[in-house]
Amino acid sequence: MQDGGQQQTTTKDGASFLSEARHDAVAVLTLTRPAARNSLSLDMLAALQSAIDRLSGERGVSAVVLAATGPAFCAGHDLKELTAHRSDADGGRGFYALTMMRCAAVMTSIMRSPKPFIAAVEGVATAAGCQLVATCDLAVAGAAARFATPGVDIGLFCSTPMVALTRNVPRKRAMEMLLLGEMIGAREAADYGLVNRVVAEGGALDGALALGRTIASKSPATIRIGKEAYYAQIEKPVAEAYAYASDVMVRNMMHRDAEEGIGAFIEKRPPAWKGD
Repeated sequence: MQDGGQQQTTTKDGASFLSEARHDAVAVLTLTRPAARNSLSLDMLAALQSAIDRLSGERGVSAVVLAATGPAFCAGHDLKELTAHRSDADGGRGFYALTMMRCAAVMTSIMRSPKPFIAAVEGVATAAGCQLVATCDLAVAGAAARFATPGVDIGLFCSTPMVALTRNVPRKRAMEMLLLGEMIGAREAADYGLVNRVVAEGGALDGALALGRTIASKSPATIRIGKEAYYAQIEKPVAEAYAYASDVMVRNMMHRDAEEGIGAFIEKRPPAWKGD
């Protein structure tokens, strides 16, 4: 796809729900189901999975921005779709299990992708939508953005959003969001650690693109090594994490981009990254 070009992914009935554009080395995936508040239907999850898998392997992509159209960034799972399957022979259990499995796969793929993912949040991000924000490596929020894990209000505790949430915000804050289900504003979300930066309303995409372009100026190999190591070490005990990270540092030092970057710093010149 050419820089600035767009492509659409459509549902079986022809409705568009995911678009893609390029801004230099930054890919932008935009959720385009505003009438459904960009909820994560099974089709939406399939489209996201396909796009994540493809972009993760594209050499010309250095970072991916995840944005949305309409008043909601993402309202979580498609409750109408889930409810429709209560009439299934098993009461919907099989469909619910499939949906949760597919959603977990999307979230895990974002974490495991060698490309950093940046959420550009305008409007509300609730339940699995909040999970999506928490799963992205970075997040920029417009000043009017709001966040919640409100499943408790409808008798459905946000157990899967909890996984990403508790790996981003302090325990007491996470429990407050999960137990009360209340909306928090963008500034509060930044204080909690759920988002990195708050910008003027309507400026989240530009803010996310700026971060993406900064990342694109770095060595792709170094970013790949670093992101993988970050998620690998964070779950380890401290001593084990240091042993693992020390090995990563040695392997990173042996990479030609480390040799080039250090040489460029010493010689006071811009580095010329060699790539993988």
